[in-house]
Amino acid sequence: MKLYSLCKKTWAMSLLIFVLLVSLTPVSQAAAFLSVAQALENQNNSVQTVKGYVVGQPTGTSTVITSNYPNDYALALADSANETNTDKMVYVQIPSNLRSTFGLQSHSELKGKSLTVTGTLTPYFSHPGIKSVTSISTETGGTDPTPDPTEPTVPVEDYYRTAAGKTGNTLKTELHNIIDHHTELSYSAVWEALKKTDEDPANANNVILLYTGRSQAKSTNGGGVDDWNREHVWAKSHGDFGTAMGPGTDLHHLRPTDVSVNSTRGNLDFDNGGTEHSEALGNYFDSDSWEPRDEVKGDVARMLFYMAVRYDGDVSDEPDLELNNTVNNGTAPYHGKLSVLLQWNAQDPVDDRERRRNDIIYSDYQHNRNPFIDHPEWVNEIWN
Repeated sequence: MKLYSLCKKTWAMSLLIFVLLVSLTPVSQAAAFLSVAQALENQNNSVQTVKGYVVGQPTGTSTVITSNYPNDYALALADSANETNTDKMVYVQIPSNLRSTFGLQSHSELKGKSLTVTGTLTPYFSHPGIKSVTSISTETGGTDPTPDPTEPTVPVEDYYRTAAGKTGNTLKTELHNIIDHHTELSYSAVWEALKKTDEDPANANNVILLYTGRSQAKSTNGGGVDDWNREHVWAKSHGDFGTAMGPGTDLHHLRPTDVSVNSTRGNLDFDNGGTEHSEALGNYFDSDSWEPRDEVKGDVARMLFYMAVRYDGDVSDEPDLELNNTVNNGTAPYHGKLSVLLQWNAQDPVDDRERRRNDIIYSDYQHNRNPFIDHPEWVNEIWN
């Protein structure tokens, strides 16, 4: 019994020493953060801290620029400061409160520096990324502030900072640079996105249809006569871009509409007059134009203004879309009628539903905005 008691005490003492040693052992650096390679392999919406070198600014799924940075909204990290293969980079969406400290337009000297970033591992620019970032710190320990929960989700004025004071074509070009290179959706993904962007605020199970104003069940999307489908407000034949990712799937001009009403509108240009549509009261049409109901005239105009700025042909697979003052534009990359759209923009001011939609597209899907919802006065600065 004495031997058993001694062995038991010895075992207990050994266990106590082991526990103390474990509790006093420092956590290794490997447990403290992930490498970029590990972040690439674990895009599982978990919150992690990633360490890597700044190698540039992502502007597209497979494009990272290393100079002449257009803004402070994103950076790319790699495990090597000299990495050039985008497949070995993770893209970081910089939150508004950290852009002045860690944005590359403001601090190009950050390129090649080591940073640690804490955020959610999830794709950005349709590429492995880190979003919802809560902190960024440098190798030397300089840290960022914790995001202020009262800060607006979308810092509109900061977004348009480089456009301040510009007019005419200079303003148009700058706005294009700001809203260019958005995250592109597949055409099938548009279905689910519209269920959120155009949700009926009075009934979360429904969407509001653009031309009829009818609240209809989200589940009734499809091709049936009374279903709702995806309307290209800038008719997809005007520039012949179809449903290609980019202009063909851009949420800023895609809206849910009644199938038969959408069919009647077809690829008509916009103008005043015609015969009232029997199913979409307040909408008028004739052989060459469509007039939407008064409640969305400004919405339609601002969607077309957006398209004419976002798509200017600077990328080989994107059309150069322009507004003109005619109808019957057919397959040319033009849409009219500009003089009428200018009237509609003034007649039907921006409302809260438009603003909410713009915010959702920016924060949840494309990460770009319609400038003419935020600043409708810029319409006249460019086209008058």
